[in-house]
Amino acid sequence: MRIRFFEAAQQEVDDAVTWYNKREDELGFEFLDELDRAIHRIKSFPLASTEIEPGIRRCLLARFPYGLIYGIDEDLIIVIAVSHLHRQPRYWIDRL
Repeated sequence: MRIRFFEAAQQEVDDAVTWYNKREDELGFEFLDELDRAIHRIKSFPLASTEIEPGIRRCLLARFPYGLIYGIDEDLIIVIAVSHLHRQPRYWIDRL
């Protein structure tokens, strides 16, 4: 399966990496590693994550308080948001 990030989702990744790297050297890169593991899980088992809206799923990162919000369109996984779990829920809903 292919994967594509909405521009806003990619910006959320970039912002999180910057924030974590300011907190501790290399922590942002550890965030990216965890994000990569989540993407591999989604590619391998796209329907395994919890469905939070009709056709929309959330895959939680193990070490960081983030979830990948995504939908599936045939052989394409579309990441709608990389959502911090302690912030406003469903802020990304207008992206659909």
